[in-house]
Amino acid sequence: MAEPEHTPDGHFVVINGRRWRATDPEIPPEPAARLRSLLMAARRDVGAALRADDAEAERDARARVHLAKIALGERGTPWWEQTASERRHRWQSGLAALDTRAT
Repeated sequence: MAEPEHTPDGHFVVINGRRWRATDPEIPPEPAARLRSLLMAARRDVGAALRADDAEAERDARARVHLAKIALGERGTPWWEQTASERRHRWQSGLAALDTRAT
């Protein structure tokens, strides 16, 4: 798969003409891959909950999506406005929280 276009400052990716906040490039490869995996699992769980009309499962899955997006730096305080230690704490604590909530 081709790498998406980035804005010149690297803060956003451009997909179909729309800007989306880029993942924090300082997250080491292994934790970043785990976070993406947990994000995709949570997204699949949102779909399953919607198909099952299970509001509680949907809320939980959407909360996990949100946690993963924050940990990846795609939501919350922009990663380029955080110190290196704040960035590390963000993805480490997000990963820990997601690990405890994994289904």
